[in-house]
Amino acid sequence: MTNTAENTTRNTARNARVRTVVVTGATGRTGSRVARAAEAAGLTVRAASRATGFDWWDASTWADTLRGADAAYLAHPSDVGAPGAAEVVGALAREAVGLGVRRLVLLSARGEDQALPTEEALRASGAAWTVVRAAWFAQNFSEGPLVAELRERGGLVFPADEVREPFLDVRDIADVAVRVLTSGDRYAEQILSLSGARLLTFGQAVAEIAAATGRPLTYRAVSTRDYGEALAGFGVPPEEVAGMTEIFGTLLDGRNAHLSDGVREVLGRAPRDFGDFVREGAAAGTWRA
Repeated sequence: MTNTAENTTRNTARNARVRTVVVTGATGRTGSRVARAAEAAGLTVRAASRATGFDWWDASTWADTLRGADAAYLAHPSDVGAPGAAEVVGALAREAVGLGVRRLVLLSARGEDQALPTEEALRASGAAWTVVRAAWFAQNFSEGPLVAELRERGGLVFPADEVREPFLDVRDIADVAVRVLTSGDRYAEQILSLSGARLLTFGQAVAEIAAATGRPLTYRAVSTRDYGEALAGFGVPPEEVAGMTEIFGTLLDGRNAHLSDGVREVLGRAPRDFGDFVREGAAAGTWRA
């Protein structure tokens, strides 16, 4: 087969319609929304989690999940910049390509230098790849450890002083991911940078939650080192503490204090506002003591 014929075959395969998508972390913060949005768009979703027999750390579980799928949404279970993430994402991506999964969308982090090797591992896999670099999730305030602090302790302690962040609603991540998956090759070999609609400090974000809930919630900034020591005191393994504090030290140094156009570029609309997220969460009792 000539190079021209090979390229034509490859391009035809890449532009074929996506019908079945594997969603890793399908019960998680982003994966659950991607799964719902994909189903709403008429795609067949194949959830990939330990509950369905898929394990990021056991390569023998990958093939049964990937075989016969057209595309996959990849969200690393800890952090895309964590130690070992590049190796496991690269290996999974190569296996996916070998099994005929032609479109891969990777959730990455805007401004996270530690994530760059993982992005490169995806690009080297041979897939029609798209990287979605997301700002800090708005839902980090409503799901996971931070919401427990707000709900039970009436405040939040975190290693971010006056740094501003454009908090991103994870539903926008899901909408972007599904649009990418259903747009043929339009977004292949692209890095999309997503942010929310406006910049807020973490203290201002907590203040908006306090105003919406009527609770006197407080925010106290600490150093990254002090935060790491607190995590260790709660029993977080030393290697996880080291990784988290390194990543926080990168992401919270002010480099992300700007807006990105990715949501509007892909969806043709503005990102959801943090205030709307807060009002919805307050109405649902998310931060009720």
